[in-house]
Amino acid sequence: MNDWIEIGRLEQVPLRGARCVNTPAGKIAVFRTAENQVYAIENRCPHKGGPLSEGIVHGGSVTCPLHNWVFDLATGEAQGADEGQVRTFAVNVVDGRIFMAAEVMLMAAE
Repeated sequence: MNDWIEIGRLEQVPLRGARCVNTPAGKIAVFRTAENQVYAIENRCPHKGGPLSEGIVHGGSVTCPLHNWVFDLATGEAQGADEGQVRTFAVNVVDGRIFMAAEVMLMAAE
């Protein structure tokens, strides 16, 4: 896994919850769904900058804690009548360890 960097263990991210990872690209929220799927998206809602890692995870989506905007965790796209998108980042889980694509560590924050 030379192109991946370990960022933690699966059990460190609660079911239907998230944890935040600081990277050169900014804060990234790593989510774990009830089905143990893991996703990573930027931790800033494009609407008013809400911390998505503090939002409610439901199915494959997260709801921003500030104004209830909903984002698809796989695509980063806003759902329903909301508009916008957050960046998504590649993650991989191997033997209970979570890896993020190494390229994220080389990105500069925008």
